[in-house]
Amino acid sequence: MKGRCLCGAVAFEIEGTPTPIEICHCSRCRRAYGGAFAATFYVRRAQLRWTAGEDRVRIYDAPILREPPAYRHAFCGDCGAPLPIVKDGLDVAEIPAGLIAGDPGVRPLRHIHTRVRVPWLPITDDLPQCEEAAPLADNLIVKLLE
Repeated sequence: MKGRCLCGAVAFEIEGTPTPIEICHCSRCRRAYGGAFAATFYVRRAQLRWTAGEDRVRIYDAPILREPPAYRHAFCGDCGAPLPIVKDGLDVAEIPAGLIAGDPGVRPLRHIHTRVRVPWLPITDDLPQCEEAAPLADNLIVKLLE
């Protein structure tokens, strides 16, 4: 599986099967991705390999709102496109699904943070909806690391 930023300066590959896609409607994801939601999946850190432009990856750690961890956003320093996010202290990388060329082989699992979704885009699919984050027992990162 291959992906890249908008300008192509940063590129990466992923080996193996990722988690299902999670669709997050929280305000931070909406602002970071510039859309009504962020569609992301997770892989183990060792499954992600930068193939170009790793030195152009920029990180923004937003302040903690309620409890750790802080919200992290990675983006291309040239074009500003979102990029895979390596989670500090975890063996996990969060991958924006829209960066992948072709079919990633996984499908959306659920919507999270629907309580704060934008009012102008109704959710019309039959996926489960969580008003807040998914319950810890259903957390995709936890399942990946098991």
